[in-house]
Amino acid sequence: MKELVVLSGKGGTGKTSISASLAALLESVTLADCDVDASDLHLVLGAEIRSKEPFISGNLAEVDPEKCTACGLCETLCRFDAITLSPKAGGKALVKATGCEGCKVCVRFCPEQAIQFLPRLCGESFVSKTRLGMMCHARLLAGAENSGKLVSLVRKKARETAERQGSEWLIVDGPPGIACPVIASITGADAVLMVTEPSLSAVHDLDRVAELCRHFKLRAFCLINRCDINPAISDALEEKMKTAGVEVIGRIPFDPEFTRAQVQGLSLAESRPQSESIVNIRSALDRLKSLLWNE
Repeated sequence: MKELVVLSGKGGTGKTSISASLAALLESVTLADCDVDASDLHLVLGAEIRSKEPFISGNLAEVDPEKCTACGLCETLCRFDAITLSPKAGGKALVKATGCEGCKVCVRFCPEQAIQFLPRLCGESFVSKTRLGMMCHARLLAGAENSGKLVSLVRKKARETAERQGSEWLIVDGPPGIACPVIASITGADAVLMVTEPSLSAVHDLDRVAELCRHFKLRAFCLINRCDINPAISDALEEKMKTAGVEVIGRIPFDPEFTRAQVQGLSLAESRPQSESIVNIRSALDRLKSLLWNE
């Protein structure tokens, strides 16, 4: 099995659209959506949830109003302004869940021991069936943390699912950027496909992703989407990648059919399999296969 992580450096380059089309072009595939802050691959692939589990990470302070004497010490000590003496609680201490960092200072110093330190629900992970194969994905709750840990959980489940299914490919739709969730997405992968576009911000962010791949000694490839909106930048981008040792395996022209397909809940490879964009993606995929399997 080959594990390919699709990254972009920034949002909006077409990473999820490309991931969905790759899944449609491959015959034996399992999918993972590691953009746990804003998962959307399931919307394109019509996912049917088969199992889900709560994601517990860290702790959250909670005040017992029966024990609280409204002394205000916890409010004074909290550096994150997560505790206030609130009229909603009858003048007693109340914890703002989105502000609590789980530092436990209030628990430690409450003279009445009125504050509990409870396991924190940060989201949910899912295993779903799609028309293109099984998919693992997740949802991080608003204001919750440890997205990197949740990404690692999604990838672990995806690998287990791929092994059970006997899949030849695991396609991981990664999160944007280069932070902890991205690092968790690429650790142990066989290769990274960087999807970019010819804009200054995309080029800047692509440089950072390429550097991240070099740091972790990962084989990286590049696919230029919307290549015709600025051909000069596309050409310069390809030269830059060549200098950095990253092969540009394909270019895709600007194609509004990507959006039309998504509105219908389809990948472009399903909606318009003979379009120029899909011909180019198929060619890039063939090049990728030959490079990876020959290794």
